[in-house]
Amino acid sequence: MQIQENTVYTPKETREYLKVSSSTMTRMLKSGLIRAAKIGKQYRIMGKELLRVISPELEDKAGKAYNKAREWLHENDQETTDE
Repeated sequence: MQIQENTVYTPKETREYLKVSSSTMTRMLKSGLIRAAKIGKQYRIMGKELLRVISPELEDKAGKAYNKAREWLHENDQETTDE
């Protein structure tokens, strides 16, 4: 089983990947630990969200790169306003 980044998964499929109970899955969705779209009364979860939950260090690396780029942009923006 391989998680596809751009595939949409149901909570049942997500539970099977994460090997958690139904109540744990519901708790994770309601608490926002897993971000999902609610369509009608049903949740749908993107594959990239599953990958984020499974591999938080990947998200951490992306976040650090984003923050570094923001800092660089902010520094360059200040230099042009100081001139």
